[in-house]
Amino acid sequence: MAQVPQTFFDALAVRAWCGLALDALGRAREEIDAINVYPVADGDTGTNLYLTVESATAAVEAVFAGHEAGGDQGPTLADAVRAMAHGALIGARGNSGTILAQLLRGMAQVLAGDEAPAHADGPGLRLALRHAADSARQAVAHPVEGTVLTVASAAADAADGVRGDCGAVARAAYEGARAALAETPALLAVLRRAGVVDAGGRGLVVVLAALLEAFTGEAPRGLPAVGGPGSGAVRAAGAGLRTREERVGSTAGAADAGEGHARVRPCAGTAEWADAGAVPVPAGPAFEVIYLLEAGDADVARLRERLDGLGDSLVVVGGDGLWNVHVHVDDAGAAVEAGVEAGRPYRIRITHFGAGDVHTTGAGRVRQERAERAVVAVVPGEGLAGLYAEAGATTVLARPGEPPASGELVQAVRRAHAREVVLLPNDAELRHTAAAAAEQARAEGIRVALIPTRSAVQGIAALAVHEPERRFDEDVVSMTSAAGATRYAEVTVAERQSWTMAGICQAGDVLGLVDGDVAVIGQDLTATAEAVLDRMLAAGGELVTLVLGDGAPESIAAHLETRVREGYLAVDTVIYHGGRQGALLLIGVE
Repeated sequence: MAQVPQTFFDALAVRAWCGLALDALGRAREEIDAINVYPVADGDTGTNLYLTVESATAAVEAVFAGHEAGGDQGPTLADAVRAMAHGALIGARGNSGTILAQLLRGMAQVLAGDEAPAHADGPGLRLALRHAADSARQAVAHPVEGTVLTVASAAADAADGVRGDCGAVARAAYEGARAALAETPALLAVLRRAGVVDAGGRGLVVVLAALLEAFTGEAPRGLPAVGGPGSGAVRAAGAGLRTREERVGSTAGAADAGEGHARVRPCAGTAEWADAGAVPVPAGPAFEVIYLLEAGDADVARLRERLDGLGDSLVVVGGDGLWNVHVHVDDAGAAVEAGVEAGRPYRIRITHFGAGDVHTTGAGRVRQERAERAVVAVVPGEGLAGLYAEAGATTVLARPGEPPASGELVQAVRRAHAREVVLLPNDAELRHTAAAAAEQARAEGIRVALIPTRSAVQGIAALAVHEPERRFDEDVVSMTSAAGATRYAEVTVAERQSWTMAGICQAGDVLGLVDGDVAVIGQDLTATAEAVLDRMLAAGGELVTLVLGDGAPESIAAHLETRVREGYLAVDTVIYHGGRQGALLLIGVE
């Protein structure tokens, strides 16, 4: 970490600030998680802010490492703040993390502009804080007072009246934010009923305290307590919250990505409060959807309108062709599909809001309730991500050539926030990665069962028989049996000449793989898919699952469905759209 204090706001000051903020959020993370009641009481605001700043810090360190390797004088202020903003943007988590990313981007736009100096002084920092607060407010579809936006605006307002150096400006911003944070319960009823301050605002105060320390070398004393004025302690903010009701999926044969398999039961976004003493947080959408998006400004403007009609807590931050999209919705598939229409979404994270997070006082510590059981699944396309999420699973998107690391799987297990987790890797090549993630999660006290699913269609079969009410071992055995009884295949196009189990293929040939091995080499997609399906059904089957990738023509689904109906008695077919999943077609036979 760079030395403190820093006289000016230069690259070293950016590095010091990021390091101090990351350390401080690491210490405050659990406390901030515990008071998280708005917009959703999911108890992860502190963790999300920490992960966002961790990504920003890593990006800044990478810039310094690159300059050190090159033997030059080191990065400029513009280099450092751009890296900080970009790192926060691509690593932003949750509602507050996304807003923090926009705050940092707003600062970078001032400090790394065309006429930006080699280092910024007090007036430059004032302008950066002002622009940060204004741009963050503009990024939120429906700004709400009493949140991190209020705290950011108060910090900028307080800094506006200071004519000193960076240390004086940072001190004023911190004090203004601190005072505004204490008033958040008076502005937002849900905070007042819970007896807490806003969690996102609390996190921003920690970040501004780190900024002050970077310029003065002194850590502020007396950070505000988690409770609001006169609260004394955090009161029950979630006692008695019952689990969300289940919705029954649509009938078999549904072709849209968001529609359900008849045997897969998605969960609705309903929350009921049974305890008269509990804080009645209104029922909200069932899913949090976050993704990075490569798109132009005009496409993003249309996306905002589309997502605003689908849900709430909409925050779209970024620019210059790269955006971070955050929204709470009931239809996760529709939110992802809207991103596909606008541009190229990736790093898609869909989190199901489970039974709600409970905040109670006891032994001087706030404890957060975990769900009893959850399913975490790796999926190859946006459409399947929506399908799995609506069935109640926490998903990790794996794009072709971009397999998730074990750390991503561990983080997904943590997001699921359950005592017991069933992990579905859905790819034979991910078995070692998934095993490492399971071991790490077990070391954290989570009971994890790894079902070695080798395809997303096996994961669908496993999820279809998942029964959270059963004993864990019985549920795992049932899911494993369903996955094992499902043969899987895919139809794809060869990228180069290669030796296969079916002979030599040339670049451009259509390949049909059954259970991981090339079984058919053809020239026509539909004919090859039909040959693969016939080979699979020759051994029997009751249900065929077809998952179409973006490159597959719509006609192939209807053709194969007709083939099954006319050639195989008592065999049903279900069809899904998988999005950009790599393979043109996935086939499952149960």
